[in-house]
Amino acid sequence: MPEYLAPGVFVEEVSYRAKSIEGVSTTTTGFVGPTRYGPLDIEPEIITSLVEFERVYGGKSQLVFSDGPVDNYVWNAVRAFFEEGGKRLYVSRTFNGLADTALSGVAAPSASPPAAVDIRARFPGEAGNGRVTITLQLSPNRLAPVADGVALRGAIDHDLVYIKGAGADDFYLALRDEANRTWRFSSTGYDLATADFELQADLAGAGVTVRTVTASVIFESSSGDLPTFVATELALDPNHATGGSPDSLFAYFAAEPASLSRARSIPIVIGAANGDTGLNVLQAILDAYEIATPPASPPDPGIEASLTSSDPTPSPAARRSIVIMLEGGDDGAIPEATDYEGEIDPATDRATGLKAFEALEDISIVAAPGATRKDDAQSRTVIGLLISHAERMQYRIAVIDSAKGQTISEVRALRALYDSSHAAFYYPWVRIIDPVTQHENHYPPSGFVAGIYARNDIERAVYKAPANEVVNLAIGFETLLNKAQQEVLNPEGVNCFRYFEGRGMRLWGARTMSSDPEWKYVNLRRYFAYLERSIDKGTQWAVFEPNGERLWANVRSTVADFLLNEWQNGALLGEKPEKAYFVKCDRSTMSQNDLDNGRLICLVGVAALRPAEFVIFRIGQWTADRKI
Repeated sequence: MPEYLAPGVFVEEVSYRAKSIEGVSTTTTGFVGPTRYGPLDIEPEIITSLVEFERVYGGKSQLVFSDGPVDNYVWNAVRAFFEEGGKRLYVSRTFNGLADTALSGVAAPSASPPAAVDIRARFPGEAGNGRVTITLQLSPNRLAPVADGVALRGAIDHDLVYIKGAGADDFYLALRDEANRTWRFSSTGYDLATADFELQADLAGAGVTVRTVTASVIFESSSGDLPTFVATELALDPNHATGGSPDSLFAYFAAEPASLSRARSIPIVIGAANGDTGLNVLQAILDAYEIATPPASPPDPGIEASLTSSDPTPSPAARRSIVIMLEGGDDGAIPEATDYEGEIDPATDRATGLKAFEALEDISIVAAPGATRKDDAQSRTVIGLLISHAERMQYRIAVIDSAKGQTISEVRALRALYDSSHAAFYYPWVRIIDPVTQHENHYPPSGFVAGIYARNDIERAVYKAPANEVVNLAIGFETLLNKAQQEVLNPEGVNCFRYFEGRGMRLWGARTMSSDPEWKYVNLRRYFAYLERSIDKGTQWAVFEPNGERLWANVRSTVADFLLNEWQNGALLGEKPEKAYFVKCDRSTMSQNDLDNGRLICLVGVAALRPAEFVIFRIGQWTADRKI
């Protein structure tokens, strides 16, 4: 309540309307499974295109497990998801190859790297094998004449510089002397007292140049599964001021970068030994060049001569570069159910597998493409994990794939093992042109189904059943089902893909895996998740408000306005609002014990629409003179 202590005119802003509830998104999807590359325990970042996925998780090549090569099901599911209409996606990568705290399957230099420089792939995977090229370059002259001598422009503390014309053409560390507000240059280390030059005292003569030395790094994956990564103008000293520009080579490629975005997208790690300076790093690069470069005729001038040449024509980048080959990265073994389940590291709170999705509230659909390629104990456990995850997270639905090559009897046996309204089962696998081999191949339905869910919600609404929808990428299905076969599968909650002449390849089923008739349909489960989560988020303002008539009226009005909008949009059954829904929040819904314990109880009922799964026309003969 505002205080009025002095006379005057006071203007206050007030609200005369109930707070509104905004409908939540129902299309964001989470895929869990093996990929060619990418993080294992870093919080997943939202992906909006196949290009973004490939930048972090690698390309479409087969995964070469120790058990043998396997199709890249996750990449194909991501492709299908976006092609069928999906917009937003999270991916949690699984990898079966961790041993204690050390990562297996991480590519490392095939030969000894330059001393003082440690290089390796950031993540396990065969896509981490490749070429790392470090190229040195000099900047323009940093010295500029001023009224009282010279000034050093654009330099940062701990820059590595090349000084020419001061009596000794060589490399030095630029050290900022804050006490005397000047610069000193050292050829030995960080001690200002032993510096070789002082800016005004030694470098103010004519013809002196000071040029900073930086490096660019290029990483090229041998398999081509990762886009070429380029970073330029990186300082060589490990203690370089990372807040400035250019950034430090070692801060940029650190094992723990400054941001999660860098940790996800930078494919390699470059570290320095303790106590090393930019001078040590430069010398290690120069030595590596001399060792790696075979004798040539005419003799190669060497990296240092090429870098510091007074020739006005820049020397070729190849003469200022060293190349390190990373090898030994592998894709591990085929992930097991425990890898899909994931775990949370108690020391860092980092999560893997499905556990990584528990911190992401906006996911509505989860799937594990390719996890059920075989019908065995591992794949059945993964199905159970997906279902339990969706039930635990409350507002999610799991899209479950049948196994590859199953017969109808085998599908029925697999489907009969589970009972949940938070999951939907799909059969058979979808036939497309494999982008790797350019031949026909079969892929799990979940990627296509998740994309169809999203397309259905965007073009129609979440309350419309995601069925009778064209599968855009499909050229066929693993099994062409007829009506009689679907009559066996549909009542058991197996959603089928069918081919209809003149109407194409379609998803022809929208049932959950529940035995409860109340939750028979996918759209009903998903629509209630939408309502519940929207009301959940839209009424958080009510917590800790005074629990009385005014609050109850506000809550009733807020929820009723939201449901009225749903009814007007055609989501609820009933010719009048009072037949479509009710909202109660008063003394009839709460006892005095509830009030004493701080509980506000609101009862909401909605008449949800169910799909017209069976459209029946009854036709009989009728004569013109007969009355109906």
